Amino acid sequence: MKLRNLLLAAAIALVPVAAHAEQKLADFKLAERIKAKLDAGQKLDLYVSYQDVSNEFAPFLKAGVERASSEKNVNAKFIGPVGSDADGQINEIETLMGTMDGLAVSSVSTDALAPVIDRVLAAGIPVVTYNTDNPDSKRLAFAGQDLVQSGVEAGKLMAKVLDGKGKVMIVTLDAAAQWSLDREKGAREGLKAAGPNIEIVNTLNTGSDPQKIYSAIENAMLADPSITGLLSLECCSTPAAGTWVQRNNQTDKVKVVGFDLLDQTVELVGNGNIQATIDQAPEKQGYAAVDMLVTFLSGKPIDNLDTGVGIYTKENIAEVAKK
Repeated sequence: MKLRNLLLAAAIALVPVAAHAEQKLADFKLAERIKAKLDAGQKLDLYVSYQDVSNEFAPFLKAGVERASSEKNVNAKFIGPVGSDADGQINEIETLMGTMDGLAVSSVSTDALAPVIDRVLAAGIPVVTYNTDNPDSKRLAFAGQDLVQSGVEAGKLMAKVLDGKGKVMIVTLDAAAQWSLDREKGAREGLKAAGPNIEIVNTLNTGSDPQKIYSAIENAMLADPSITGLLSLECCSTPAAGTWVQRNNQTDKVKVVGFDLLDQTVELVGNGNIQATIDQAPEKQGYAAVDMLVTFLSGKPIDNLDTGVGIYTKENIAEVAKK
């Protein structure tokens, strides 16, 4: 059966995030200064911290934050370190604690950020997570994609485009990050389900510099030309993998499955050098990060929000290009 018959145009497979009780302001010990602002009808100051504002995924999240800031009539600011720097993210959050009325966090490191999230909560400031969850913390709710499940879907897609047989290299810009570990866990599950004829060669950790990402993929492919599948776990190594395939005329031999809808990725899917990419609705995630905080502070309950798995192939990628 052809891949296109398995996918509806712009298919969105909504997968429930782990069970989670609704959170209510009535059950939260809000800081007195924030109570005073709410009583006075003053504009709220909300901060949305992302793990690396310099990467190519960040502008999509920021667009959602800015739209929500305008529509919800709050001061929502998109912040975060340049480069995946846990200490930098923590220091920035701690510096702003005295002025923030609410915080949304996409953690560089789950272990490193969980304690600071709990300190912010203990100070009476609501905290939600988005894009990457931090279940080890006491965060109120999470908005984003189920990372393990999205990895499973990517693994299944990879196995499908390889017709159930081949050698796959998993590619990620930060193999030690919790989001990457979760996605990889799912990807391995998805590939394993395809049967014994799919071999996972290794996991390639590229780092976040665009030129180094491409060089890492190029060197790995030179070292093992028997690889027939490149499975990227994030935005930024996906176009690098597709570009390598295109430059080396390997479209018929090496298949690529990855994540997100960067312009170059959309182009490479359209010309067949990337077989499929999975969208995680980053603009929706950024918007939801602000909306959750506003909803909570208005006295309404909040719960986890799954932004879904959007699968795009050559058959439906033109819809993205139109937008």
